[in-house]
Amino acid sequence: MGLKTFFIKTTQWEYWPSYLYYLPLFPFFLKKTIAAKSLVYFSATNPGIFYSGNGTESKYQTLMLLPKEYRPKSIFIKKNENLDKVLIECKAENINFPCILKPDIGFRGYMVKKIENEKMFKNYLSTFPFDVILQDFIDYKNEIGVFYYRMPTSQKGKITSITIKKYLKIFGDGQSTLEELILKDSRASLYLDLLKNIQHQNLQKIYPKNEEILLSEIGNHSKGTQFLNGNHLINEKLTALIDKISFQTEGWYYGRLDLKYDNFDDLLNGKNFKIIEINGIISEPTHIYDATHPEASYLEAIETIKQHWLIIDEIAKMNTANNEIKLPTLKEYINNLKFLRNYSKELKRINQINLNF
Repeated sequence: MGLKTFFIKTTQWEYWPSYLYYLPLFPFFLKKTIAAKSLVYFSATNPGIFYSGNGTESKYQTLMLLPKEYRPKSIFIKKNENLDKVLIECKAENINFPCILKPDIGFRGYMVKKIENEKMFKNYLSTFPFDVILQDFIDYKNEIGVFYYRMPTSQKGKITSITIKKYLKIFGDGQSTLEELILKDSRASLYLDLLKNIQHQNLQKIYPKNEEILLSEIGNHSKGTQFLNGNHLINEKLTALIDKISFQTEGWYYGRLDLKYDNFDDLLNGKNFKIIEINGIISEPTHIYDATHPEASYLEAIETIKQHWLIIDEIAKMNTANNEIKLPTLKEYINNLKFLRNYSKELKRINQINLNF
């Protein structure tokens, strides 16, 4: 990391590590768990998702909670699965290249890859030592994250956040190589090492003047995607659509839907969109990371997270009053967190290796 990049990522709160957003809220969290007389009561928030979506849930199993028409075609691939068998299954499900491969337990876009051909496919699966999801690549041009909650006894929920995901793009000038263009761009240059990995075959290519170059198609902040505040898009029609999805998704009351679409009017009418991921209590109202918004600030981001934790508190208490919902023991939950710590370290390590896909 260059000195300029280090300075920007140190001084601009948009790039700060996640613990700086949560550490100030620890006393608040502790107060709520003491009041609830349980350190794990919040795991009742989404009873349909393993531990309510604390980061250790299977993304495949969670996605399968959604009605089929809303989700991409997906295949669960166990680690060390026979590659030829998987290719046969892809053909049976009519999943073609390009496709998406990503860890079944994952976060921050680690090891989420667009796979262009069979060689890349086999390289990924022979290298990655954990269970993965194979998904049909959804080529809709727009992606948003819709944060939503609904009280278990209510017929209507609320959208609290919409994040517009602006993929990292630059334009050719007819003279500079792609690597030179990346270095010239104020945002792309912050992700130079990542983009060298993704675009390694094109770094010395010179693109025609004004030609748009999409540097990354993975809608994650760590992949260079810019998160923009899209709360102006919240309306009754979109809320009604997410209400409908919520009622068809058993045991999901709180979290974020990441969805892709072409036309917003079509989306409002429930057409031509796919939900590529459903998230639970660990998810964030990611509009808070839009540092360009006039109301945005580090302190405002912390306050927004706090308000969403209050929603978790209310839903979890309502669900724990239901004797059919079983909470994990504290020991079970601690063991789960130990697994997450070890797994995340290994996933991050693997992600840092240049696999040259």
